[in-house]
Amino acid sequence: MKHTMPVAYIPRTRDLYSDFIPYRWVHNESTPFTPLTKPVAECAIAMISSGGIMYRDQPRFHREDASYRRIPIHARPDELSVWHFGYPTGDAERDANCVFPLERMRELEASGVIGKLVDPAFSFMGGIYSARKVREELAPQIVDELKRAHADAFFLVPA
Repeated sequence: MKHTMPVAYIPRTRDLYSDFIPYRWVHNESTPFTPLTKPVAECAIAMISSGGIMYRDQPRFHREDASYRRIPIHARPDELSVWHFGYPTGDAERDANCVFPLERMRELEASGVIGKLVDPAFSFMGGIYSARKVREELAPQIVDELKRAHADAFFLVPA
């Protein structure tokens, strides 16, 4: 029988990086709030995940990777895989819905909770690269895609 012991991540991280300048947490105060102009049940909703999900034979993510993958909303669970350095991926490998709830989003669309699920959904590998890369590289690309798809809002699923 295998025994596991919880890891105290914060103290461990402080110890590992004690010789370095302390990490400066990102404080984003410039993001504008944009209220919805119609009910969610009438909105086109995009799904975005930082879980490192890939569709079929899309390339794996790599360290410091600020790219993203387009995942068709009709994708089957057996067509999805995960590649991420920032979290234990075992649960996501068994059921991608824990970090990429595509089946749940399709259910919300079918039941009328959301108006329409935007095709495609998007996945990237969050938590590895800098906030600057997210702000200057990743986010603008996804925003352009959402505008072209006429998305009213997006559902961001952090991994």
